[in-house]
Amino acid sequence: MSRLTDTIRQQFGKRRIVILGDIVADQFLHGTISRVSREAPVFILNHDTTDTRAGGAANAAVNIASLGGTPTLVGFIGDDANGSLLKDRLASSKVDYGFAITDKRLQTTTKVRVLGGQEHAPRQQVIRIDYANREPIDTQLYDQLKDNLHRACDGADAIIVSDYNYGAAEPHVAEIARARAAELGIPLIVDSRFRLQAFPGATAATPNQEEAEQILGKDFSADDCSALRNRLGYKALLVTCGGRGMKLFVENEETRNLEAIGSKEPIDVTGAGDTVIGAFALGLASGLSFFDSALIANHAGGIVVMKRGTASLTADELIASIDSHPEDLTLATKR
Repeated sequence: MSRLTDTIRQQFGKRRIVILGDIVADQFLHGTISRVSREAPVFILNHDTTDTRAGGAANAAVNIASLGGTPTLVGFIGDDANGSLLKDRLASSKVDYGFAITDKRLQTTTKVRVLGGQEHAPRQQVIRIDYANREPIDTQLYDQLKDNLHRACDGADAIIVSDYNYGAAEPHVAEIARARAAELGIPLIVDSRFRLQAFPGATAATPNQEEAEQILGKDFSADDCSALRNRLGYKALLVTCGGRGMKLFVENEETRNLEAIGSKEPIDVTGAGDTVIGAFALGLASGLSFFDSALIANHAGGIVVMKRGTASLTADELIASIDSHPEDLTLATKR
């Protein structure tokens, strides 16, 4: 076995990761197109099944659990039907959501993807319908969230901030995570949808190319990324670039390019960033370098984009992928 696969087998199961962030119910509504409506030029979809999965910060937690780690999820869940379905999914995935706040004043953030097609034909996404809190979240709930986060971090090996801009991973809450990570001497990794600059002082971040472009412009360079990392006070910045792999920028090191794993034509990229940050955090929590952790995250991301819907992977799948790429094992051994 390699040092990477040894770490996955022997260390991931000993690591507890706290995930602060926006807990989302990803629903996939499957239906069969029967005919065109006489009321409007639209298809009539006969409902077949609805599958509720963990999305957002909850998906990062599910991926950590499926890789053998122990995730502790901190965020908001509505006291509603979708919240109940989501908690059932989290429980079956062995995710601890005891520090998440469930309240009648909240609506569970839900993304409904309607998938339709002819009978015996592949289903294609027709439309996505989003449900989220319209009113500002009560200050009392934020106070409770901060207290839960502070307590959840006791004994943690790493902390993730997963910000989808739905209200849980607000900068004033994430400041608790930053302070606790510094106090405990553990990594803090940030994934933010278009406001990364609101979370300075973390250990590392994992923006995708679109998010990096929103900050740096369309034709950003390696120097731009290094300057952003330095400005935000991060030790590392891991930029995911879809079919073009990843770029890793580490303090006082040269830029490292990681080739994409697997097919350049993904089946579904939904939630791939959650998988990447979960695997990256487990690697750092287990004492691996930024580069070795990025190698693991690159393989994890390459696996889940070949699965339909919001997906996770197992440690065995991850190890098999790494073992099938000896060139990565050679690179990791040199680090």
